[in-house]
Amino acid sequence: MTETRDTKPAQAAGTFRLGDATVYRLGFGAMRITGKGIWGEPPDREEARRVVRRAVELGVNLIDTADSYGPEVSEEILAEALHPYPEGLVIATKGGFLRPGPGNWVPDCSPEHLREACDSSLRRLRLEQIALYQLHTVDSKVPYEESIGALKELQDEGKIRHIGVSNVNVDQLHTAQEIVEVVSVQNRYNVTDRRAEDVLDDCERQGIGFIPWWPLAVGELARPGGALDEVAREVGGTPSQVAIAWLLRRSPVMLPIPGTGSVQHLEENLEAARIELSEPQFDRIAEAAG
Repeated sequence: MTETRDTKPAQAAGTFRLGDATVYRLGFGAMRITGKGIWGEPPDREEARRVVRRAVELGVNLIDTADSYGPEVSEEILAEALHPYPEGLVIATKGGFLRPGPGNWVPDCSPEHLREACDSSLRRLRLEQIALYQLHTVDSKVPYEESIGALKELQDEGKIRHIGVSNVNVDQLHTAQEIVEVVSVQNRYNVTDRRAEDVLDDCERQGIGFIPWWPLAVGELARPGGALDEVAREVGGTPSQVAIAWLLRRSPVMLPIPGTGSVQHLEENLEAARIELSEPQFDRIAEAAG
């Protein structure tokens, strides 16, 4: 897309076709609008609502959440802040984890749990249909085909429009594709952790959206004299902005969703969409990360 002076920050990232929806490639992850350990209430619920509203004001039309964030709190805040939702906004949520306590994540991808989780998310988000519902994890206690099959049933019933998967390898992605159309994959991926490179490459070949979680884990590269710090000085940005810009340049199917509970940090993150890295800058960061 052509950027104009009036382009909102998130829109400067360009667009991607996610199923039948067109989204801007820089979205917002709503995990951090909860309490410590992704548990309970945020320190300031009204501030969390302001963050979400500001994201939309700045052009975000892809927001990622999950029933396990809080649990329930993230979805509730999104509905409080944005319902009735603006036209074109895609709220993607996930199911497949139980949350016994702060920092504790227990997989449950049984068809029974997924059906209950989806129905509960619909209620909290005040939706009749979830635009993108993602299987949050792979549960070793449940055959993967059964978990995906449960999502297909929910899709056939009209409760889910599009299906995504998360934390998968290439074989698991292909298994899911034998049962349903998969429009997105959400795996851990950032400048310093590219173990999901083969999954990203497969998504790129197929035109599947790749949503990297933990996109800002940059470590020593952001320290003074590190590659991100050096490039940030060259382009007039911050190391975090450069890390996001690096992801956007890495692949046209990349859909970063950096999250925060701060309006100031949100605005900084979204300005990353305006940063254009040269090929030498991109390569220098990749080589420094190993």
